[in-house]
Amino acid sequence: MTLSTASNFAKPDDAFRAIVEAHRGLSDLESADLDAALVLILANHIGDIDVLGEAIALAKRSMAHAGQQQQQQQQ
Repeated sequence: MTLSTASNFAKPDDAFRAIVEAHRGLSDLESADLDAALVLILANHIGDIDVLGEAIALAKRSMAHAGQQQQQQQQ
């Protein structure tokens, strides 16, 4: 199995909204705990260590790219 990065949702905005709504009213710590629990649940659902590794690498690259963009905007 390979990491799928295309949207698999018929309504991607609804999926995003559901995640945002799940965080509504939570403290920063509770929100971080929810994110961690959600990641572990979805990682287990994937059940493929290679795909999980691809997802982790992609997330790290995305974070690095976002950090670079922020630095460029501040200059």
